[in-house]
Amino acid sequence: MSRIFIETNRLVLRSWKAADYNLFALMNADKEVMKYFPNPLEKEQTIRFVEERIKPHFKTYGYGVYAVELKTLQRFIGFCGFMHPQFESFFTPCIEIGWRIDKRFWNMGYATEAAQACLHFGFTVLKFSDVFSFTSIHNKASERVMQKIGMQKTGTFMHPSITENSYLQEHVLYKISI
Repeated sequence: MSRIFIETNRLVLRSWKAADYNLFALMNADKEVMKYFPNPLEKEQTIRFVEERIKPHFKTYGYGVYAVELKTLQRFIGFCGFMHPQFESFFTPCIEIGWRIDKRFWNMGYATEAAQACLHFGFTVLKFSDVFSFTSIHNKASERVMQKIGMQKTGTFMHPSITENSYLQEHVLYKISI
């Protein structure tokens, strides 16, 4: 049985289930979903990401990126939540909020709804004081979500994990504080 962390009118943000892996792998293999990442992921890479990064993060910190389930379908549609970036920059260490939603559910407000609920949970329950978010300067949809959830742009940076001179290297940086 999965644990529910956050619930909104349309969404449940919960712990991950084995049944999520195939849907997550299909999402991560989709070139359109992964347009602002260096590469789509193979199924094995997706499983490793959940098993070696997401689940250990929950064990270490007690929070992480939650599986997002659409209530009406009782189906996994993506993730939203918090991570500690694994690279060094002028703003790290920090807590990052991020999301990834299956493209069949884009433009329905789910990323914004999930992120708003996560921020509320982060500030009221987890007692965060600051949360950051970042994405490629070309990812205007995610940047709009950052703006809709009340984050303020603090500038841009060159992501140290992205190949130098890559189209994706320059990122916008947003922050929200209580």
